[in-house]
Amino acid sequence: MAAEIKTEELEYRSDDLTMKGLVAYDANAAGHRPAVLVVPEFWGRTAYMERRARDMAEAGYVGFAIDLYGDGRVTEDAGEATELMNAALADFDALMTRYRLAIEAIKRHDRVDAERLGAIGYCFGGAVGLSMARQGVRHDALATFHAGIGGLAPVAGRVDTPTWIFTGEDDPMADPQEVEQVAEEMRAAGAEVHVTRYPGVSHAFTNPGADEKAEKFGLPLSYDEAADRDSFTKTLGFFADKLG
Repeated sequence: MAAEIKTEELEYRSDDLTMKGLVAYDANAAGHRPAVLVVPEFWGRTAYMERRARDMAEAGYVGFAIDLYGDGRVTEDAGEATELMNAALADFDALMTRYRLAIEAIKRHDRVDAERLGAIGYCFGGAVGLSMARQGVRHDALATFHAGIGGLAPVAGRVDTPTWIFTGEDDPMADPQEVEQVAEEMRAAGAEVHVTRYPGVSHAFTNPGADEKAEKFGLPLSYDEAADRDSFTKTLGFFADKLG
């Protein structure tokens, strides 16, 4: 039977904020499915992040594009996005609470197998996913794409999240030596960690809108179709192995 992808808003509370995520699932899929968090870039829960949630639904999971800022805030302005990101990072405990509440919210969804959880994180969202794993938030599988590597949360005890880091060798926000250091720290703490580096590839390589934003804001962003396709294909294989 062909997939019938449906989406719905899912609200959950974090202190005085209403968090607004988007759930995507195949209405024709029988039984409960693993949930996959889609952790957004610093622009917020954009249409691109929602598309990735639908991609995960088409792959057989329940995709959940989460909200890191509250009220589903999205911006097309790089300066405002930076302010929103920095405000979120300024209170890491609150950021971790928002992340954990997103997990709790999607696990309660009637389409979800609450025992199986994956996450895919992009740029800022990739850094958030790595920081959460390093702080002991467990995922059955985590994949990050062009994650910013500087300033990640330290490893706090055992890390048991199987992780795949996809990064461009020319990404100014992910020095190759720092990427390997992050991976080694996590391996030393018990995690299975894979790293794929794409030669000649810069930041935001999975986002088809990266070149337009690069021109508009003077940012070092560049879409790379081959790296986008390869990283997502590898992720689906990785998640099939870890999540079923």
